[in-house]
Amino acid sequence: MTGNSARKAFTGWHMTAILVSFFAVVIAVNFTMARLAMSTFGGTVVENSYVASQHYNVWLARAAAQDRLGWTPTVTLDVHRRVRVEIRKDDRPLAGVRVAATASHPLGRSAPTTLRFVAATGGAWRSVEPLAVGRQRLDIGVVKGADAARYRIDLQ
Repeated sequence: MTGNSARKAFTGWHMTAILVSFFAVVIAVNFTMARLAMSTFGGTVVENSYVASQHYNVWLARAAAQDRLGWTPTVTLDVHRRVRVEIRKDDRPLAGVRVAATASHPLGRSAPTTLRFVAATGGAWRSVEPLAVGRQRLDIGVVKGADAARYRIDLQ
């Protein structure tokens, strides 16, 4: 060998430094991901999953009954962020319905807001209150006589 081309030997200290660095990166990433997950968690879906499971068949029966109604909701926002709801059956506006809705942030960052509706043109309903800016989840209830339907729609 000529010159200064001699290599340093790989020692236990080198291996220790590599292992400590590797696990430090893994732990830092895990803590970062856990913090991000906890900061965006909106809460529970149901308080008690066992009790909710007891109602599952009832919920399926209600969903099937709602599907048999053949109602199709169309939900839009106007320029003032008021919600416009139109319920159609057989491609025609459904008359004689009552509409109610609750708006909330999908991750629970704001308290739910109850929206009131007034009749609009073309058999539609328009909310009196504007929808808050940002992503919102609407839980809409529609009633016509003894028939009822519920819809959940996300809006920006």
